[in-house]
Amino acid sequence: MKKHCSYLTLLLLAGLLAMCSSKPAQSSSWVGTWGTAPQLVEPHNRPPEPGLTGHTLRQIFKVSIGGETVRMTFSNEYSEEPVTLEAVSIALSTGGFRTDAASACQLTFGGQTEVTMAPGATAVSDPVGFRLPPQAEVAVTIRFGQTSPMTVTGHPGSRTTSYLLTDSPSSDEDFADAVTTDHWYVLRGMDVLTAAPAASVAILGNSITDGRGSDTNRQNRWPDQLAAHLLSHEETSHVGVLNMGIGGNCVLRERGGLGPSGEARFASDILAQAGVKWLIICEGVNDLCTSPDARQTAERLKEVFRDMAGRAHAQGLKVYAATVMPFKNHYYFTLDHEAGRQILNEWIRQADCFDAVIDFDALVRDPSDPEVMQAAYQSDYLHLNPAGYALMGTSIDYRLFVQ
Repeated sequence: MKKHCSYLTLLLLAGLLAMCSSKPAQSSSWVGTWGTAPQLVEPHNRPPEPGLTGHTLRQIFKVSIGGETVRMTFSNEYSEEPVTLEAVSIALSTGGFRTDAASACQLTFGGQTEVTMAPGATAVSDPVGFRLPPQAEVAVTIRFGQTSPMTVTGHPGSRTTSYLLTDSPSSDEDFADAVTTDHWYVLRGMDVLTAAPAASVAILGNSITDGRGSDTNRQNRWPDQLAAHLLSHEETSHVGVLNMGIGGNCVLRERGGLGPSGEARFASDILAQAGVKWLIICEGVNDLCTSPDARQTAERLKEVFRDMAGRAHAQGLKVYAATVMPFKNHYYFTLDHEAGRQILNEWIRQADCFDAVIDFDALVRDPSDPEVMQAAYQSDYLHLNPAGYALMGTSIDYRLFVQ
């Protein structure tokens, strides 16, 4: 086992570089352990003052599977100007802004500590030795140079607090005075180097997958619950979970919604993920409920879901489709929207293009009124509460992910 890297802060780059191994095992392959879907951040979700340029941002995320060699991907995909990361370090989080000092490790990019991402580009760090336990929380600390203040790439629905400092930190305690924001910026994912049969499942979703209604800093979205569920079974303890949900997202290009459409981002957010072997499609409600003709929209969703399944199958993935859950008593509800939901769900249950169906509708609907979500599981009759997300994640048959 590799030893933890010693913690010298971002200013002591040489010491950190000397203590981090960058030689991956030859027989292993990369598998995603954590990811988030980037988008062009809306104006009200941009970084707080004083902004990112010239300042330091610490962000926290929770992985699924563990390993001893990692790499990270950063994104400038939706920005119109270059973004420079002057220095990036990772460490195990011990809660809030604090980290395990002994675990801290500097990331490099082509052997350099600084990297500039052109507009529309991503940056992948060099492999680095880092002892990562399963379900660990990781803190990534970035010292920014030039950024794109008006067109920012990020993920607004982090449900996790980030910490912005105007100065370079000399210790964790400097972050006690940081400006806080519950958003992620420039992060895309973390992969671990691990041996077969390790693989990951990528989930294409909207705000329900993104975790609206879950608890901030509790990491209890339904994909988090699924990750814990899979880790609890020996046969699936090597399966990572990648949450590719975007709040307000639509599948169809013509329906719009927040972030790039499911059609537009399918190749990058699903097919391009490292080690992905399974796809869960958990989308459609925003398309149906922003449509003037939900029946027609349901027919278009059938076409796109079938196309997605075919593309995923061609890459060797298994494809599971989730039914759309009820939303009566939410402002989305109309008789037309409900009719579209029923059409889409009935097709999902019978379609021959999916390897399995995850029937979330049947799981959470009220037996006395199937158009309504059970009160014990809802937060606003569209999104679920933590109990509902726990039910979703743990109800999925882990055997679907046994290779």
